[in-house]
Amino acid sequence: MPYTWTTPDTRTRALRLWPHRSLPRRGMAVFILITVMMISLPLFAVLGTAVLWGLLPFLIAAVAAVWWGLERSYRDGNILEELTLDRNTIHLTRTNPKGDRQEWDCNSFWARTELHPKGGPVPFYVTLSGNGRTVEIGSFLSEDERKDLFNDLSEALRITKSEAPA
Repeated sequence: MPYTWTTPDTRTRALRLWPHRSLPRRGMAVFILITVMMISLPLFAVLGTAVLWGLLPFLIAAVAAVWWGLERSYRDGNILEELTLDRNTIHLTRTNPKGDRQEWDCNSFWARTELHPKGGPVPFYVTLSGNGRTVEIGSFLSEDERKDLFNDLSEALRITKSEAPA
């Protein structure tokens, strides 16, 4: 599951969410190496001819395009969402791929989680509402992970509200 709950102290819960990585960096290097080897095989037949120099720029461009696409995917996946929840406040910070941060906070008593099966940018879209704003959380997760996140988040809010002073 690409999110974890921690308890920094007895009154606070913290949630960290990040996109799933199906291809680790080492796997990417192996993939590029295999691609170079497979593309190089047909070149052995044309070694020493002018055809080699005609094909080589296109093959290098193909490998460069694959590398660039994978690197771009890694850069776009540099998203981190951090939620801290205590009996008084709930605070969500989203760090986007370019490094800019978006923040939202609210009194935890008034915060609500909502699951939108349809109508959002993705099926089973999870939002937090409170303080006059609605914010998304975990939109980069898979559908099943968003359902689990909604259940976990709803339970954490319910527990927090029950701990609030009367």
